[in-house]
Formats: sequence, structure tokens, C-alpha cells
Amino acid sequence: MFSVKDKVAIVTGGGRGLGKEMALALGRAGAHVVICSRNQSACEEVKETLIGSGVRSLAIPCDVTRKADVIHVVETVMKEFGRIDILINNSGTSWAGPFADIPEDKWDKVMDVNVKGAFLFSQEVSRIMVRQKAGKIINIASVTGFGGTNPMLMDTVPYNTSKGAVMTLTKDLAVKLAPHNIQVNAIAPGFFPTKITKELFASQGNMIKQHIPARRFGQGEDLNGVAIFLSSAASDYINGHILVVDGGIRAQV
Repeated sequence: MFSVKDKVAIVTGGGRGLGKEMALALGRAGAHVVICSRNQSACEEVKETLIGSGVRSLAIPCDVTRKADVIHVVETVMKEFGRIDILINNSGTSWAGPFADIPEDKWDKVMDVNVKGAFLFSQEVSRIMVRQKAGKIINIASVTGFGGTNPMLMDTVPYNTSKGAVMTLTKDLAVKLAPHNIQVNAIAPGFFPTKITKELFASQGNMIKQHIPARRFGQGEDLNGVAIFLSSAASDYINGHILVVDGGIRAQV
């Protein structure tokens, strides 16, 4: 029920951080894994690690905001594997600063990467999955997408807004694609050490931990089981769900 053996998975932003952890987890579970991002060298490192453990893998350069790049990835994967079973839309970026001072171009960049990228990849991959009459799309949202955050903890209006949009995109695509036996769900992580959170944790890490019931930040392995679950037949009747992985933050009243 939880097997992903011989499934073909694409992980955007899979060269580092949480994307890397999920890509490696899928590989260990027996999937064929394609990693893509603008950071080609990072993707190549993950690919070599996967190949070294006996996993078929590709590393493909891609800017998720460019439709031509997305199409190239999908066409390359289809040529190599002939199918796409799992898509994890993990690529993301952020911008921190007071709302009144947010530059327009930074707002556009965050929305393009976090929302447009997920839209473009889901659109192209869903064409394949509809023909296959099966597929799993997993979007990476965030607990910050559920509502406002105290600026003392996170002053990241573009990021929070984009993750709220990702949640709505997830739910709407789930409804639209369900008749084709495609499940679209999202993972909403809490606070995990990544490139995006590095500066935040350096300045406010101790304060943030006090707001986490588990009193610790998440680690990559905390997402691995969730990613496998949503990629497998065990989640075939789960659609449009936002699965929170946050150490208890959302459970607080």
C-alpha cells in the first residue's frame, strides 16, 4: 500500500533542503527520481547520490517560472521513462521586510516561483497523468499560508500570501483532476532549517522555538514519511488535503 517502487517522480528544487530530503527518500523507497532546479550542480550531486544507491535518476536544469523549461523537463522525463507518476512542487523563495517597504519586483519573484511555478508544472504533468488515468501531485505549502504571522516572528507578506495561494491551487486542482484518478494534496511544513529560513533562525530562532509545542525545528526526515504516504496508493482517497507537519503549531488555540 505504501510502495512507490518503480514509480517515476519529479521533485522541483530537489537539489537542496527539503526537496533534496524528499528526493532521496523517494529513491530509497524504490522510485526513479528526477531532480530539477536552476542550481544544476546541486541537482547533479543528488543525482549521483541516487545513482550510487542503485536508483535511476536525472538532473535537469529548470527555471520553474519559464514554461519552455517546464515543458523541456516533462518531455525529457517522458523520453527517458515513458511516464510520470509523482510530481512534488517544492521550488520556493521568500522575501522578508516590512510590508510598506516590499519592492514590487520581489513580490513578483516570490509569487512567480511559489505559485506560477507550481501551476506551470502541474499543468504540464497533469496532461500526462490524465492519459495515464493516475497520478500524484504534491505541493509544498506552509503553515504561514493559513493566516497572518506576527512580524516579530516572520515579516514575510509575499511568502505567506504565496503559500495561501498554493493551498487554494491544491484544492481546486484536486477537484478538477479527481475524475481522472489524480490526487492533488499539499504538505504544510512548520519551521524547518533551509536556505530560506537560515537568516530568520539566526536572529529569531530561540523565540520561534518557544512558539512550537515540540520545542524544536523540523528536520528533513520529518517530511520523508509524509512524502512517501502522499505518493503511494495509501493516499488514493485523499484529495485536496493540506497535511500539516509543524510540531504542533496549528494545534494551538
